[in-house]
Amino acid sequence: MSGHSKWHNIQARKGKQDAKRSSMFSKYSKAITVAAQRGGGDPETNFSLRLAIDKAKEVSMPKDNIDRAIKKGTGEAGDGVQIEEVLYEAYGPGGVAIVIKCLTDNRNRTSADIKYLLSKNGGTLGGSGSVMWMFDLLGLIQLEESKLPGDRDAFELDLIEAGAEDISVEDGQVEIKTKVENFSKVLNKLKALSIEADDSSLRYIAKEEVAISDEVRDQISKLFELLEENDDVEDYYTNAG
Repeated sequence: MSGHSKWHNIQARKGKQDAKRSSMFSKYSKAITVAAQRGGGDPETNFSLRLAIDKAKEVSMPKDNIDRAIKKGTGEAGDGVQIEEVLYEAYGPGGVAIVIKCLTDNRNRTSADIKYLLSKNGGTLGGSGSVMWMFDLLGLIQLEESKLPGDRDAFELDLIEAGAEDISVEDGQVEIKTKVENFSKVLNKLKALSIEADDSSLRYIAKEEVAISDEVRDQISKLFELLEENDDVEDYYTNAG
């Protein structure tokens, strides 16, 4: 997967110490709230909400936390807090392109935090459209190759008919790319085939990767670790190879 899984894999988060669990809960809570704000509080009719809830359950987020996040999104909580999605376009160490996706209740605070993290770690904040043209927003589904059925040709044909754009297998891992409008259809097809994805989300995937030095790689890794620790950062994407 272009410029993402080498740097950041949500599965890796799950094995980290419990000290970071509250930060993870905060991130997923915001994702649930935003999904409920946009499409209502019923996961049966709101696919984005269902996806956010599934991810929260994967990290053992308590049901009470999930319910509170939904009520906050639908306005039932009565706290008047609004969470918004903000995308930041940036240049990282070595000039690599970075898209940072944030969910925040205070845009000024988040903007200041992101600008500070970038400036202290060899990066700069770009203007609107400065790097977004280097990425495509796609659905990405990941699962272990061992989960695939025996008849691979029939499996791939089923997914292509459902809307899969690309299916690749490397090092025992399967990656399925879809257009945004076909993302839920392909996930539902996998479910119908009794295949459970290990991870699935809409992501900004680099159209082309750029080669970087080991020094730049170390700098980027440090920057991304700091982004991981920021409660407002939901995800990030880069074209670094």
